[in-house]
Amino acid sequence: MNRNLIFLLGLIAVFVFACKQESTTNASSTETSGTTGTSATTGVTATTTAPATTVAVTSTAPLTGADKDFATKAAEGGMMEVDLGQLAAAKATSQDVKDFGNRMVTDHGKANDELKSIAAQKGLTLPAQPGDEEKKTSNDLSQKTAAAFDKAYLSDMVKDHEKDAKEFEKAIKDLKDPDVKNWATKTLPVVQDHLKMAKEIAAKLK
Repeated sequence: MNRNLIFLLGLIAVFVFACKQESTTNASSTETSGTTGTSATTGVTATTTAPATTVAVTSTAPLTGADKDFATKAAEGGMMEVDLGQLAAAKATSQDVKDFGNRMVTDHGKANDELKSIAAQKGLTLPAQPGDEEKKTSNDLSQKTAAAFDKAYLSDMVKDHEKDAKEFEKAIKDLKDPDVKNWATKTLPVVQDHLKMAKEIAAKLK
């Protein structure tokens, strides 16, 4: 009898232990799933903020005065291209002009983010807004409407990109910082492509 009783008690103990282990495992699984993805009680998916653009640099040494000037002017010009691109996308009557404006927003927005990342890693804070000259151009264009806006915008884009292309070509030869020079080298073909597009669209508007 004593042996049977001991054996029975042993079986009961094993059963109870197994039930506790299963309960603990399920609770842990439920807790884990509740902290990621969609909440089981609210059905709301947690949102995450997209990380800022970070460009790998080969040197974090401070920029020379000339390199700082180029980066600052390039940033101001790039922001103007984005602002005017947004204006064109909203006000232009020609679909080609609207599409060109959206292209400016995308391409220059990306280039601006990359330049800002490079500058930040070298201790340079770039302007948060376009310069006075860029603001004047934007204000003048905003006063125009319909076909007059389309022609004026494309005319400005041709002039701006011709100027930018020359400045980038010179900068690539003169810049001392390898990372800013690499950025300028990568961005120049984009500027030249924009110039070609602006000339082609402007010719259609005549």
